Amino acid sequence: MPVHRPGTTRRRRTALFVTLLATLSLTLPLTSARAATTPARGSAFMGMGVPAHDGRNGLPRTADATQTEGVDVASYQGNVAWSTLWNSGVKWAYAKATEGTYYTNPYFTQQYNGSYDVGMIRGAYHFATPDTTSGAAQANYFVDHGGGWSRDGRTLPGVLDIEWNPYGAACYGKTAAAMVSWIADFLNTYKARTGRDAVIYTATSWWTQCTGNYGGFASANPLWIARYAADVGTLPAGWGSYTMWQYTSTGPTVGDHDKFNGALDRVQALANG
Repeated sequence: MPVHRPGTTRRRRTALFVTLLATLSLTLPLTSARAATTPARGSAFMGMGVPAHDGRNGLPRTADATQTEGVDVASYQGNVAWSTLWNSGVKWAYAKATEGTYYTNPYFTQQYNGSYDVGMIRGAYHFATPDTTSGAAQANYFVDHGGGWSRDGRTLPGVLDIEWNPYGAACYGKTAAAMVSWIADFLNTYKARTGRDAVIYTATSWWTQCTGNYGGFASANPLWIARYAADVGTLPAGWGSYTMWQYTSTGPTVGDHDKFNGALDRVQALANG
């Protein structure tokens, strides 16, 4: 007959508890580290993935008199000093309006109206999350929350910001064909709602990876290229030239600075449609 030792069960429980604590001490830091590297939904902004994927390779070599300086802003920049930007030569601006179908920029009114009030030609952009809802749903959400267009000579067409996924897989878990279909769904819906073709903001490396370097949108949709370097480099398929170029995220006042490929009258022409 086995002899019962009162301390045996207690020792086993203690050993089990110590093992559990050791396991937690190993797994919790890993979980926390993963959480720390994934930003909160809604915090994405234009060009967020450019430095990590394409790097920073200098600034444009010369100041081209036929190009017009612009900026793009999002919620993390808060209330923007628009007068300072205007006095520095910035003449057009885009503000993030929406992301997915779950987020609106709380600073959008100050940014969108503030740029207009100092004399700039302004527009709104949408940060796409093709893994959450359809292109049509996101286009409608965008238009309903600041992304519309009016022929007032001072409002630019909306922008589809389609780039690396900051919350997961770079291509949002989609094949190239599925990504092209999603983009087409957004663009077609936006045009049906506003009468304008949306601008596409992207980087050549992302476009090549995630759409298979599809060239079918170039005939209708202006290109806003992202590249932090001395020149724009190779453009995505179909586009022989760019309309806008985001060339840095470390410029004066707000960081994200852009060049419109033309003088101010060309910016006005895009606004007028």
